[in-house]
Parts: sequence; C-alpha cells; structure tokens
Amino acid sequence: MSFAPIALFCYRRPWHLQRTLEALQANAEASESVLYIFADGPKPNASLQEKENVDAVRRIIRQQWNFKEVIIKEYEENQGLANSLVSGITQVVNKHEQIIVLEDDMVTSPYFLKFMNDALECYAHVPEVAAVTAYIYDIPHLPETFFLNDPGCWGWATWRQAWQLFNPDGKQLAREIARQKRIEEFNYENTYPFYQMLIDQTKGKNNSWAIRWYASVFLANKLALYPCKTLVENIGNDESGTHPGAEEFYRVQLHDQPIRVTPQPPLISTVARAAIVKYLAAQNYMPPVWKKLFWRIKSALLSLRT
Repeated sequence: MSFAPIALFCYRRPWHLQRTLEALQANAEASESVLYIFADGPKPNASLQEKENVDAVRRIIRQQWNFKEVIIKEYEENQGLANSLVSGITQVVNKHEQIIVLEDDMVTSPYFLKFMNDALECYAHVPEVAAVTAYIYDIPHLPETFFLNDPGCWGWATWRQAWQLFNPDGKQLAREIARQKRIEEFNYENTYPFYQMLIDQTKGKNNSWAIRWYASVFLANKLALYPCKTLVENIGNDESGTHPGAEEFYRVQLHDQPIRVTPQPPLISTVARAAIVKYLAAQNYMPPVWKKLFWRIKSALLSLRT
C-alpha cells in the first residue's frame, strides 16, 4: 500500500500539539507516512505569552518524530486557520493526489491511519465519494462503516479531484442551498444550525473553512465514509483554540480496535442519518416545542435574504 501523506496544522497550543503528535506516531503506519506540518505565525498584536506559545510549538515540531519524513512549513506572519489549511491541503494534494488532514488538537486512535488509508484506497475510484472522516459521536448500533453527505472536519481525508470541489465563496454556497430549498436537510432536519454558521461566515462572524467544505460536498451530492466508532478525539474544546467551545456532547471515547473497510454502495445510510438526527435533537439547542417552527421560519427568511 502507498500510504497517504498527513498534513498537520498548528499554531500556538504546544500542550495539545504534543499529545496529537504522540498519539499519531503510535499508529503502526506512521513510520511509513510523510508528515507535513504547517505552523502558523503570530498575529501582529500577539501578546508575549502568545508569541512564547508559537515558539514552543516550533520547538516541538522540530523534535525527532517517528515518521518516514517530516516536512515543516513555518509562516512568519499569521495566515489564519482557514487560509493556512486551504493553502496547505492544496499544495499537498497537488503533489500526492490524496491527503489525511489533522489539526493540533486531534488525538487519534492507534488504528486511525489504518482506517484512513484503507478507505482512501478502497474508494479512490468511486466518484460519488469525496472524503473519509474518522470522528463520530458516541452513538450505539451504527453500521461498521457508512456514508453521509457531510465530510466532517476532525480527522479526515480526501483526494485531489474531490478537493477541487471546495468553493471558498460562502455567499454563493448559501444562495444555492437556499435556492434548492435544502436548508432543513443541511441542518440535519433542523437539529443543528449549520446554515446559520454558513451565513455567519459570509458576514465575517467566523472564518470557518469547514462549513464551506461541508456545503461544497453537500451541493455536489457527494459522500463521506464514516466509522461506527470514533478514531479521533478533539481535545481543543477547552477555550484554547481559534474557535473555542466546551460542548459536552462532542466528548467521545476513542475506539481501541481496528475498523474494517469493505466496499459498499455509495448511498447515504438512512439508519445512521436518523440516529445522528436523534442525537443532535436531544441536545436541545432550541426549546423542543419551538424548534421546528423556529427553523422553518428562519430558513424561509434566510432564503429570501440570500
């Protein structure tokens, strides 16, 4: 097997990065994998502590790590996560045709790289499949692997041809979702405000690359392969990141066994989709009685505004 290169994006969180790298190199495939590390630079108004954290990150990435090769790109000035990630992914896939993507707060299972590489190989020539992702909520009784039209963003992989689908224009994406009357579907049957996140990106309230990647894959009617148990844990929901948060429902238990990848028809799993909708609905982002009515009204208004 030809192992896919890994792109790791980091900035100013040395403790998180150390854990991420230690977990990643514990994968058996690490020693045969090329690791690209993109280290962002400090912001112009960075505090002394932030600058020290950026320097600490750079000391960590220069340590001896157990990969086939480590290629480091250090930015002198701050690029921002979205710009750094989009640029870095594009560079790597243009050279290698495929890529595994991690950020500096993603702790992986020892079987993460096996799953990702097996899936990249299995579905490399299936045009309906645009991505592989390793994160899934702790939901019981899911199929061993399954497809959704959501590519995920925490520990994922793609191919060059699929990455060409990425549209950085959030306004265009939002308009098209509204035009197709698919806001409710994009919001997982209005259980999570993904469309509002996209609208907020167009207004400069966030700079999320992930919501635009999701929208791009969604509109192209492409799929992503998921595992039944999570192979990656986000340890960054502790107010330390660019987009902080501390939502309990993101917390997961890493799976400690390999997950088999076998060919299956590229179709959305209605079983998995229904389970995820039920899981998200239980989080009560809106009062349950008003949730559906609120989102139907808001979706209609957003459709008119876009």
